[in-house]
Amino acid sequence: MATFTAPTRPRLQQAYVERVVPNLVSEFRYVNAMQVPGLDRIVVNIGIGEAIQNAKAMDAASGDLRQITGQQPIVIKARRSVAAFKLRQGMPIGLKVTLRGARMWEFLDKLVSVALPRIRDFRGVGSRLDGHGNYTLGLREQLVFPEIDYDRIDRLRGMEITIVTTARSDDEGRRLLSELGMPFRR
Repeated sequence: MATFTAPTRPRLQQAYVERVVPNLVSEFRYVNAMQVPGLDRIVVNIGIGEAIQNAKAMDAASGDLRQITGQQPIVIKARRSVAAFKLRQGMPIGLKVTLRGARMWEFLDKLVSVALPRIRDFRGVGSRLDGHGNYTLGLREQLVFPEIDYDRIDRLRGMEITIVTTARSDDEGRRLLSELGMPFRR
């Protein structure tokens, strides 16, 4: 007779359930645990302006993003033409990955515990949210992630990471993210 084993949750998701939810219920005086804000999704975005002249740049950036997130990125195309940038409508100009579920929790755990501390002279991230409880963080290089091999990259590329929460205010969102380990500046 086969025994059933429940699937294990990612480490950060387990901490959310066991530690963060009770802390936020007591701090914000929620009536029940379902009112506690949570993570909805994480969007990782790379803008590649050089793709206009260099088609291989898109492939290299796609490979880097695939290694970092564990998911195939989608290509973002220009919505309109801009003559000053030699850009025509429909040309590829960026890559985007939307993470949900276990991959989202694992990526946030890796970002907070491994990638951000690897930034030179790191003193914490800014604490400004967008007014709806969501947080966007810009990184200048992909080398802070341990999956990226320094010898195999063609050039440094920055990326934008947006953490979308179900929080109704910036205070709730900031408190949720700091409980999850986001190193905000004091």
